[in-house]
Amino acid sequence: MDASPEQASDYRLAALRSFNILDTPREQDFDEIVALAARLCDVPVALVSLVDADRQWFKAEVGLACSETPIEQSICAHVIRENSFVEIPDTHADERTRDNPLCQGEDGLRFYAGALLRTAAGVPLGTLCVLDRRPRTLEPHQREALEVLARQVMTQIDLRQAIATEQVIRNEIDHRIKNSLSTVAAFVRLERRTAADKAALQLLDRVAQQIDTVSLLHRHLSDGGRQRLDLATYLGEVVALIDQSQPPAIHVSGEFAPFDVEAREAANLGTVVNELAANAVKHSVGEAGGEIRFRGEALTGGRYRLTSEATGARTGDETETEAAPGSRTGLGLRLIAHSVQQLGGTMTRGTENGRYRTEIVVTPSPA
Repeated sequence: MDASPEQASDYRLAALRSFNILDTPREQDFDEIVALAARLCDVPVALVSLVDADRQWFKAEVGLACSETPIEQSICAHVIRENSFVEIPDTHADERTRDNPLCQGEDGLRFYAGALLRTAAGVPLGTLCVLDRRPRTLEPHQREALEVLARQVMTQIDLRQAIATEQVIRNEIDHRIKNSLSTVAAFVRLERRTAADKAALQLLDRVAQQIDTVSLLHRHLSDGGRQRLDLATYLGEVVALIDQSQPPAIHVSGEFAPFDVEAREAANLGTVVNELAANAVKHSVGEAGGEIRFRGEALTGGRYRLTSEATGARTGDETETEAAPGSRTGLGLRLIAHSVQQLGGTMTRGTENGRYRTEIVVTPSPA
């Protein structure tokens, strides 16, 4: 059964509003199309007109100096109803427009041509139209150009909707990731409260710190959909998180030069900083307290140097060493070594002037 005119109108308006384009700011892509349409057709007025229930609203316009008109004054509404290209050589001689206030007076609009803006399903949303203040007709190539440009307008509208849809999906994914990380963090906190073994407790502390670092990385990436991060900001926040999780007697600080890296590289360096801090607390600083300082410097050749220095009651003790696979001993060192390897870097360790010092030099991917 065919839809009634009222049902067809409701369906069309629902389709128009699904694009969320009404009353949005002007955009250069649309402005350029109406300017080109006006030049190609040699007219003073060109519009991207979207026909709403009680008005026609202009996403872009040149030569009319208004953003909308009442539906009663809409010539484009006739194009919507006729569902085809409409050209009116003289508005005073056409019954559809002779009484239109826009067409009256010395400066009234006397010529109109409009090409439909159709969705992929064929639903008309409005027109790309050109108008003149004198009667005339379009040349065949001008009419063809107007129809081509109308399809380009619809392409821009479709693209705008696709980007908005992608953002909705991205936001939903971000929300689910945040929830998942929060769930894992809550589980680790619960396990930590019941852990009796000191080694297990230290391992859970490391896991909790890594979860915080991953959450921080995700937050940076989800803000604006970025794919690269500045180490000065990211590692500075990682160090601040580590410092907050330490007992009052242990202080962790960092100073990092600005340096953009890919997200995966930032993740590896976050792991390195976490494990260096955990290693220093366990083997160098000790429960009596001390200080752990990080520093990041940009070097020539696109390299980045990360150093950590630890001072405390146990500085100079033997640090975490390699261990057999499956052993908890040496886990942090293996994580550091793997991360450094992923970044094509080198690592040196040793005691210098009463401080235990680790230096890592990596070569991240260029921007």
